[in-house]
Amino acid sequence: MERPAPSPFAARSEETRGRLHDERPSAHRSPYQRDRDRIIHSSAFRRLKHKTQVFVEHEGDYYRTRLTHSLEVAQIARTVARVFGLNEDLAEAVALAHDLGHTPFGHTGEDALSEAMAPYGGFDHNAQALKIVTELEGNYAAFEGLNLSWETLEGIAKHNGPLIAQGEDTGGLPFAICDYQARQDLMLHTHASAEAQVAALSDDIAYVNHDLADGLRAGLFSEAEAAALPRIGACFAETDAAWPGIEPKRRRHEALRRVFSVMVDDLLVETSRRLAALEGPDVSADTVREAGHPVVAFSEALMADVRTIKAFLFRRMYRHYRVRRMRLKSARVVQDLFEIFLEDPGLMPENWYGVAADAEHETARARVIADYIAGMTDRYAIEEHRVLTDPAALA
Repeated sequence: MERPAPSPFAARSEETRGRLHDERPSAHRSPYQRDRDRIIHSSAFRRLKHKTQVFVEHEGDYYRTRLTHSLEVAQIARTVARVFGLNEDLAEAVALAHDLGHTPFGHTGEDALSEAMAPYGGFDHNAQALKIVTELEGNYAAFEGLNLSWETLEGIAKHNGPLIAQGEDTGGLPFAICDYQARQDLMLHTHASAEAQVAALSDDIAYVNHDLADGLRAGLFSEAEAAALPRIGACFAETDAAWPGIEPKRRRHEALRRVFSVMVDDLLVETSRRLAALEGPDVSADTVREAGHPVVAFSEALMADVRTIKAFLFRRMYRHYRVRRMRLKSARVVQDLFEIFLEDPGLMPENWYGVAADAEHETARARVIADYIAGMTDRYAIEEHRVLTDPAALA
């Protein structure tokens, strides 16, 4: 579709709150296009190719990884943002960056690292994404991190909603967010921009649909079981009516693309309703931030159905014995690596050991170790664990 006129609720490039470190504007790219490009060219983004979504990266070439998931989220976010006349580039940048902080082995790795880091302030992948783009990426001469615009950083930090109440202290938040908040106020008590909210709901649409597809492909549940779920059964029935006798693989694809459309269409209708309720003479991007509730949303009816689908996926996919076996092994890899490096940081590569050795106290040293482990790909973590724990690796 053609690009509609900009919405008054859109983030406007000329009104950006800027970057922590001033830079000369690009002659050819908006601030958010520049952010997107820096994210795509970052080391952390490339490593998403070999990081787990649900299935560990080496289990099959057809299953989603964090990289393919992030690309799917970005595609949905651009489409939705365009429908509403929002800033597509900002929505895309937030979508591409939203999973940069994920550990190897998906949520299993995050849970294991969070447990290991409990005495040292915990671990959170959203906070880690913020730390990566503001500190850990170290390729630019003038600054650490990527020096992204305020709006992109805000979206990374709070695309799922406010992190604190108005006037509340940030003491209970993850260290990485508190640390950056002390340098630049991200308005943690408000909702994020409409574009960041679009990225968050696009994440939901992407992972529900691709987990259904990957679960069926892996044989963790049957099409009949999936069709018994709300919305999904109707999509299979529509497919059968339109394409009687179609081969199973195509039938599955046709049905699931209809599920995808159902979720997107519902999001467009409900969000249109909520934006219309905010209309007025002086609305702006900040009107969305200060609305006091999400503006980009599913209807209550669809949300109830999505909760049912997620509960099914939890029971039949995430808790399937094949996935649980890999989760057990993956968690052990992360736990062992953390304990080994905490006991002897000199076993880390020299650049990481140097930072850990300069740490003022054990908490600071543990955070360096968590940064190192969180940045690993699945295959690198498995190999590091093998080298450090398998006697046969001495040969």
